[in-house]
Amino acid sequence: MTLYEPADVHPAWLPPEVFRAIGSRRTLVRGDGPLVDTVGEEVARACARYGGGVRHSAPGGTGDRDTHGDRTGEPFDLVFALSAAGPLPAVVETVQAEFRRRRGPGESGGRAIGDEGFVIARHDGVTVVLADEAAGLLHGLFHVVRLGETAFGAARPPEHHRPAMPRRMLDHWDHVDVHPVMGQVERGYAGGSIFWRDGAPRGDLGRVRAYGRLLAACGVNAITVNNVNVHATEAHLLTDRLGDVAAIAGELRPYGIRVHLSVGFASPVVLGGLPTADPLDEDVRTWWAGTTERVYETIPDFGGYVVKADSEGQPGPFAYGRDHADGANALADALAPFGGVVHWRAFVYDHRQDWRDRSTDRARAAYDHFARLDGRFRDNVVIQVKHGPIDFQVREPVSPVVAAMPATRVAVELQVTQEYTGQQRHVCYLAPMWSEVLGFRPWGHAGPTVAHLAGAVADGEGGEHDGRAPGGGGGLVGVSNVGDDAYWTGHPLAQANLYAFGRLAWAPWTDPAEILDEWIDLTFVPVATGDPEGLRRTLHAMMDDSWRTYESYTAPLGVGFMVRPGHHYGPDVDGYEYTPWGTYHFADRDGVGVDRTRATGTGFTGQYPPPWSEVYESLERCPDELLLFFHHVPYGHVLHSGSTVIQHIYDTHFAGVERVAELRSLWETLAGTGSVPAALHARVTDLLDEQLRCAREWRDQINAYFLRKSGVPDVHGRRIP
Repeated sequence: MTLYEPADVHPAWLPPEVFRAIGSRRTLVRGDGPLVDTVGEEVARACARYGGGVRHSAPGGTGDRDTHGDRTGEPFDLVFALSAAGPLPAVVETVQAEFRRRRGPGESGGRAIGDEGFVIARHDGVTVVLADEAAGLLHGLFHVVRLGETAFGAARPPEHHRPAMPRRMLDHWDHVDVHPVMGQVERGYAGGSIFWRDGAPRGDLGRVRAYGRLLAACGVNAITVNNVNVHATEAHLLTDRLGDVAAIAGELRPYGIRVHLSVGFASPVVLGGLPTADPLDEDVRTWWAGTTERVYETIPDFGGYVVKADSEGQPGPFAYGRDHADGANALADALAPFGGVVHWRAFVYDHRQDWRDRSTDRARAAYDHFARLDGRFRDNVVIQVKHGPIDFQVREPVSPVVAAMPATRVAVELQVTQEYTGQQRHVCYLAPMWSEVLGFRPWGHAGPTVAHLAGAVADGEGGEHDGRAPGGGGGLVGVSNVGDDAYWTGHPLAQANLYAFGRLAWAPWTDPAEILDEWIDLTFVPVATGDPEGLRRTLHAMMDDSWRTYESYTAPLGVGFMVRPGHHYGPDVDGYEYTPWGTYHFADRDGVGVDRTRATGTGFTGQYPPPWSEVYESLERCPDELLLFFHHVPYGHVLHSGSTVIQHIYDTHFAGVERVAELRSLWETLAGTGSVPAALHARVTDLLDEQLRCAREWRDQINAYFLRKSGVPDVHGRRIP
């Protein structure tokens, strides 16, 4: 395997310096297989740079091989070992025995560490990483990278680490052909696709391998390589262009990343020449079975299919009088013999809604379509649910679908690409928002969290990932924010969102501030020549609350969608108000907000279980930040904060602009300090200038609109255009 470090691409959270602690020591790698080879080669490259040595020892082989240098004789400073790769060094056996003792007699045998888990300990001056499977060893390697020198400090008892969720997946909304409206990447804000260019694969796939390395280092283990909106060229990736997908899979495989493919429901017609795509038709089922078998012959570790059906013009089972369970199960049956899964998106709604009809509510749609089907889906169907009921707005309630399907595997979908949160032109660290979503408890404080419903298992809860949630859910899915930009994500600080997605998918209960610390220390501190502590303080001051800052100068109190139609960047208060898309705020001279109550509105609040169905129904109890999502209220309505709705709108939009100006000033203090590279500093400076311009535009348009609607002046007498 050739390790790839493109000179013209930012190294993100894996600059060479983060491997210094490993590369300057003596390491033993004990085990065999492709992922173990990846571990050995990563360590060897670090040792070549920093003077250490590594011995890769495969059990049952003809002998050890020195991968680099002559410092590989025992005693070792660091050992990576598979538990079954005996005989193990004495220090590893000691760690293994201590781990089993701590786990207790009921968990002392078998695969106690787990498929992707690892144990790390420091004993007698040796740091040990022990795993049952090679994937665990790979994740253990990157954990040691995060620890740096602290991995080789004081003794530490065995610590067990394993992913909370079995599947931690990124969906790429990339096109093979350039789409006439959406371009090469739909909702992409970081340049073109890293996979495709102008109808063909990109010639250099080395960057794809570098991407897989970054993903493995933060915990992601699966991706889709094409858009959920499957157009004519993309449809052929399933059949005559499958070799293109196999080439990408080959680049990602050394880092344990499985490839999935978005497919069109009408593929039997479009590709197979059949007269129907009816999921209950035997010829259709035979076509899916045969096609899927050929996929696995080409890509044996293929993950499965992603399907968007009967939504926004994509074909689906409704055309044949069938439902989503019928459609999903047909594909699931084809995938089942090979261990594959079908991710069936729940983003289904009427996008030709009559804006005059207030009884139709887009927020209700996913629940109305899917909740009644609970229990009818195959075990290898994952219903992929957007985290909110509308469309990735800066503030939404958690989708009620997550709690409505206890007999179905559900994956929660997050949008890492910043479609509605600044499009990677604004600083908006999203981990705090995602953490709130994952920690939400649909049945109240005594019930499970959204993370548990998606399959999260905390260490100590027991069980492997083979039952219903917790442990048997569909995991976490994020819409990727990566393109071919030199900084991967366009805005260099948007890298933190990609990193945080992987880390939260691995451990959803992690504090977003801790994740940001990890990202800062990996990305900047190892190469900083300035003031590392000052850099940390500055970036935390800029990013910790940046999501709420963005919220403050955009759509208020959960109402959402006051964006310019089409590209969704910048303010346009009435842009979607008289359209068929179902995204309304219903502002008039008397008030604003959408009545979604059972008493007088669309009844959406009834889709939640108690206590939230009652909290959201109640004007007095509904949280301020979601008030306009659930209620239409007068401008003089008094919030829990003590402010009126109209004054809250004025105050937050003025404050948001002031806060962005502060971010700009904070960043300027880093200029010339050596804490960040000059080119990166210049890129962020330009983007902060744009953020400040755009925030002012939001402030002026939102405040002017509501001043003219309400006729109520700002109590502080500030100028409103």
